[in-house]
Amino acid sequence: MATKDMILGKLQTLITEDFNNPEAAFAFFDKDGDGKLSKKEIVRLLKKAEISGFIRGFVASKLIDGYSKDGDAQVSWDEFKAALDEIKE
Repeated sequence: MATKDMILGKLQTLITEDFNNPEAAFAFFDKDGDGKLSKKEIVRLLKKAEISGFIRGFVASKLIDGYSKDGDAQVSWDEFKAALDEIKE
C-alpha cells in the first residue's frame, strides 16, 4: 500500500509542477467555490496526482481526518496550507 510520505510527495509534485502556487491548486480543485475541499474534490486531486484509484477514497478520508481540524469533514484553505507546510518539512 502507498505510504503517507509517498502520497504527500505526489501531491507536492502535482502542486509545484502543475500550478503557479498552492492557492491556484486549491482554487482549481475547489469546484464549487465554497473555500473548502470536500471528499469528492480531494478524490479528484488524488486522481490528478496519480494516486491509485483503489485507495483514493480511503486516502481522501484519511486526509480529511488528519487535516480537518474544525470537524466539518472538509479541508479549508488554512487546513490545506497546514498540510503543505507538513510536506515541506
